[in-house]
Amino acid sequence: MRVLDAAAVSAWAAGCVHSLASLRPAIDEINVYPVADSDTGSNMLFTMTGAAAELAAATPEDAAGALKILARGAVAAAKGNSGVILSQVVRGLADRAEGELDGAWLAKALGHADEVATGAVSRPVAGTILTVLHAVALAVRGDTGSLGEVARKAAEEAAHALEKTPLQLPALAKAGVVDAGARGLVAVLDALVGVLTGAEIEREHALAVPTAAEQAYAWEVMYLLDGVDEQSLPTLRKELSGLGDSVTVAGDGSGSHAVHVHCADIGAAIEAGLALGRPRRIRVEPLLTPTPIEPGGGIDRTVVAVVHGGALAELLRAESIPVLAVPEGETPSVEDVISLLNEAAGRHVTVLPGSVELTAAVDTAAGHAMAADRDVVVIPCVSPVQVLAALAVHDAGRRTNDDVVAMAEAAAATRRGELRIAQEESLTWVGRAQSGDVVGLVDDEVVLIEPAPASETNLVAAAMKVLNRMLALGGELVTVLSGADAPPGVAEELAEQLRLEHPEVELAGYASGQADAVLLMGVE
Repeated sequence: MRVLDAAAVSAWAAGCVHSLASLRPAIDEINVYPVADSDTGSNMLFTMTGAAAELAAATPEDAAGALKILARGAVAAAKGNSGVILSQVVRGLADRAEGELDGAWLAKALGHADEVATGAVSRPVAGTILTVLHAVALAVRGDTGSLGEVARKAAEEAAHALEKTPLQLPALAKAGVVDAGARGLVAVLDALVGVLTGAEIEREHALAVPTAAEQAYAWEVMYLLDGVDEQSLPTLRKELSGLGDSVTVAGDGSGSHAVHVHCADIGAAIEAGLALGRPRRIRVEPLLTPTPIEPGGGIDRTVVAVVHGGALAELLRAESIPVLAVPEGETPSVEDVISLLNEAAGRHVTVLPGSVELTAAVDTAAGHAMAADRDVVVIPCVSPVQVLAALAVHDAGRRTNDDVVAMAEAAAATRRGELRIAQEESLTWVGRAQSGDVVGLVDDEVVLIEPAPASETNLVAAAMKVLNRMLALGGELVTVLSGADAPPGVAEELAEQLRLEHPEVELAGYASGQADAVLLMGVE
């Protein structure tokens, strides 16, 4: 079993280059988002070739020094999103290279590599190289086996996680391929196993190959940025996220950063770097639009949702609806929404946002140049109950236009009720509310105030008053979403009371995790 010294690091770098070179055609073929003349396999190969050349020109004394040189070279040569992320994997190993570089070190270093690589990406996406790297980090966490054993375990877990990527990202499922960058990571880990154990590993991922229409719709902009204040990096990521997607800003640990973005405005992406530091080695590549799916040839449209509340997001995901879960009180960035649109299968995407603020944010992103290759329709919803009402009538077998109309009509026809806890004294149309009182609203208008405390009994009584008011105009289905602060038994008690007073009405109740309302109610 070989130890990790400077010679072994050099051998690993050479092995990575060899493995990526031999796999390059296959990796490029399975790349779902191709770049003209520079696909994923090419990018990772270019990155590691530059890193290996930098190491070959140096004379490190030990493995730690060799890894640090390799990391600097990888960041400097990083090309494409996959290349930037790969450079951060190497940097993560180098950052923890001190003391004895044994199996325990490799386990900790892979965990750090996971953190560094994920931190460099503005919005990590499930089913990509980052997902596989995270699975590897979890699998080897706390492992104290030999260096070769930990490396082998990491490579095996990477291969296992790779096979799951089509189930995690709709674009991969649509194309029938694994993630290209993740396949490259497996090759890099296999090369490490080969150096440490002498074993040669051959893996097959023979899947269908998508083709690409030769039509540029945006650009891949890359450059190295020197002289930037670390505290300015979030500002840079935010500005680049407003221009496009696939944003990464990755450091080499020595003050230089590799910047990467897919966008429609090349000048704006470069100017963002100029405002904060000194860009150099600027590279621009045209992106290619994936071939549209022929009608009847597979999934040609997708319905997605943008909501607050983790429990609600999980509920929708369980129904196979791609979801962007936005933290309470925040609105999604343009990149967040564009990434969601790009993850969706098909050319037509119907978006269901769960509030007025979320609708406005989605509208902005839908008109962005980076979404120009998608037919995006936003159905305005002012409450999550309208999202659920729209999904209840969604029928993938209908014509697209008819389905959109049906969902829009269902959302608009759903009357909304809410129970909130007053945070401070306020004057309403129905009287003065004190802090702690239960406030009932129908379609955003205050209709009742139930004095504090917000006990289960008071909440049920207030909810029934709100529902009776809404049901006075008729209704067949009541949907109740309990918020994060709802008492555990309030949903069951409300269901029982509703059955007693309105046995003709069907009830559907779910946990939503909403923080702003104790109960959300919809009547269809």
